[in-house]
Amino acid sequence: MEIAKIRLKPGKDKSIERKHPWVFSGAIKAIEGAIEEGSFVEVVANKGRHLGYGHYQDGSIAVRVLLFGNEELTDNLYEQRIGSAWQLRKSLGLVDSEETNIFRLIHAEGDFLPGLVIDHYNGHVVVQCHSIGMYKDIDKIKDALILVLGDHLNSIYLKCSGTLPKSYEGYTGDRFLHNEVETPQVALEYGNKFAINWVTGQKTGFFIDQRENRKLLARYAQGKKVLNTFCYSGGFSIFALNAGAELVHSLDASQKAIDLTDENVALGDFDQNKHKSIVDDAMDFIKDLPEDYDIIILDPPAFAKHRSAKHNAVQGYKRLNAHAIRQIKPGGIIFTFSCSQVVDKTLFTNTIVAASIAAERKVRILEQLHQPADHPVSSTHPEGEYLKGLVIQVE
Repeated sequence: MEIAKIRLKPGKDKSIERKHPWVFSGAIKAIEGAIEEGSFVEVVANKGRHLGYGHYQDGSIAVRVLLFGNEELTDNLYEQRIGSAWQLRKSLGLVDSEETNIFRLIHAEGDFLPGLVIDHYNGHVVVQCHSIGMYKDIDKIKDALILVLGDHLNSIYLKCSGTLPKSYEGYTGDRFLHNEVETPQVALEYGNKFAINWVTGQKTGFFIDQRENRKLLARYAQGKKVLNTFCYSGGFSIFALNAGAELVHSLDASQKAIDLTDENVALGDFDQNKHKSIVDDAMDFIKDLPEDYDIIILDPPAFAKHRSAKHNAVQGYKRLNAHAIRQIKPGGIIFTFSCSQVVDKTLFTNTIVAASIAAERKVRILEQLHQPADHPVSSTHPEGEYLKGLVIQVE
């Protein structure tokens, strides 16, 4: 089969030579040959020098490069890369762990499969394709998962309805690809039980990237009063309750999220009376707190998904954190996060400093937080570092 060529403008080959996996549409000089969305293409420099192969798609990111330079396309590409990712998770102690069976198996560019995310819940894997090319290769991906995971695999669920372009008409819907099972399924994170429903839940059913930060919260939470805002399914709340918190309030603007939290609280062995769910807007609620909380968790959804929204996002983070810093009791602890990729860790830290100045409180930074090792960042794709956080103490 003849592969179409993407010819780059002069000078636009440098990022690909540095193995950055994205070719932007503005870098393309010409498309040579028949091409369609999701097709496998060759990327060449202006004068025809071979640079790599990848998936083509209309949009700002025109090609997601899978193979650079002299790397060859083989029939077992997905088997090799999923196998490598699986071995990494083994080395991290996430495979065959008695206390944790929730982890990310494939983190797109961080595992050298741009456009592909796969999350693992006690042997059930949920596949999200963020590119049409990955979706068109879904049978190869499925076969590779079955081969690599073997007896560790219970089911495969495809969930791309929120990740593929809305204009793409080739998607046939979310569905099981291997061994249909009932949901939710109970899975473990450091011994904490969670009911995971990847069919109806957000993302793949859970926010796995906060696992290590939830574990850290448990070290602070014993005997404390905790407010968990933007709680979604109550991850931080469950860890605090199991760690012996005096009380935990879980707050979210969505009743659906609160229902998920209540379902997870019901799985716990702690005193259920120590927990209360609240449906409210976090920004409004934090302006006048009803309790003298010792710990507040601020884990909002991304305030900015695009660079054009960065300024408004920074202002939103500043207001939210200033309210919390102003309201929390002296000596109180705030776990504060941003998952906005366009807000880097330096800007986020500066924003929290500005919030403390606006709130006229003294603040110490105790911990600097980030995404865990099963969400790796490729050395040639720094954009993959999206989660950043701080633990601060307020005097």
